[in-house]
Amino acid sequence: MSQFFEALMVICFGISWPMNIIKSLKTRTAKGKSLLFLLFILVGYVFGISAKLISGNITYVFFFYVLNFVMVGTDVILYFRNKKLDEKAGK
Repeated sequence: MSQFFEALMVICFGISWPMNIIKSLKTRTAKGKSLLFLLFILVGYVFGISAKLISGNITYVFFFYVLNFVMVGTDVILYFRNKKLDEKAGK
């Protein structure tokens, strides 16, 4: 039952990442994004994934940790792309 609630927590937290990725793709700007915030979230997922691997507690919840890590990583990459676009546009 605890894995179920952990999965719900990670899923609820992860719902925002696809929306952020879509926004980053559409707006093509890094304005309003915090790289530090994204990096802290990314590191948090690294710690969560590491804890699962070290404890050997690999369940279906692990998939959601990895999925969220990939989505936040994608948003970090888009941040740098959009920052370059901002610099080109003189924003």
